[in-house]
Amino acid sequence: MLVFVARYLDLFTDYVSLYNSVMKMVFITSSAAIVWCMRRHPQVRRTYDKEQDTFRHAVLVAAAFLLALMFHDRFTFREICWAFSIYLEAVAILPQLVLLQRSRNVDNLTGQYVFFLGAYRAFYILNWIYRYFTEGHHSRWIPWLAGLVQTALYADFFYYYFLSWKNNVKLELPA
Repeated sequence: MLVFVARYLDLFTDYVSLYNSVMKMVFITSSAAIVWCMRRHPQVRRTYDKEQDTFRHAVLVAAAFLLALMFHDRFTFREICWAFSIYLEAVAILPQLVLLQRSRNVDNLTGQYVFFLGAYRAFYILNWIYRYFTEGHHSRWIPWLAGLVQTALYADFFYYYFLSWKNNVKLELPA
């Protein structure tokens, strides 16, 4: 949710189109609903395993913020927030991947969810390559680098996901 709130600050200042504004609100509200379910909904909340989830989330947030302060296109509040959202999105999957690695046994729905999150990012890189060649070689380096880092974080998971699919066995990650 923090990624989308930081990225879409322009929602209150710049109007692009109705579709653009609605989709930004959908991203923010659906993320807020997911956070609410994970923290407050009784059935969902009881599936949370605090013993396994020891990843220090604040470290990722702080690192993304420091990167945004150091590496950005312009030193403005919105630009820093945008860069922060890009850096944070790149590493936001790390707590989930670490938790899956600790539990080793990955249920089918979670495995497919993580696979499609990574596949989305990989296809996004293809979109950037296409746009680079069709839109006059203009590109921003921050999303390219963050997208490559994010896709690389999924590489190990992709490998084990592919092996489980190929051998028709339940997905298990090594310790």
